[in-house]
Amino acid sequence: MATYVSLVRFTDQGIRGVKDAPERIAAVEKLLGQVGARMSEIYLTMGRYDYVVIMEAPDDETVTKAALAVSSLGNVRTETLRAYTRPEIGKIISGLP
Repeated sequence: MATYVSLVRFTDQGIRGVKDAPERIAAVEKLLGQVGARMSEIYLTMGRYDYVVIMEAPDDETVTKAALAVSSLGNVRTETLRAYTRPEIGKIISGLP
């Protein structure tokens, strides 16, 4: 499975219901499972982003589907990045001309 990092920001709707965050996180975990992804970590953060989520998914299409499904609920907006592990970095770099 590939690793992804999602940078998450509350919408106006999302911050108004912030007290429901633990239930929302559980619902997101379930939703991710339904589309074939998995949340391995979530962090509440200070600064520009409200959460950083580490996910695993078999491919970019699956994580895109997951991000669309989560964003369509209206509580957050996401920016998702593909993250490469140390062994993957080694493979990528070793293939450079």
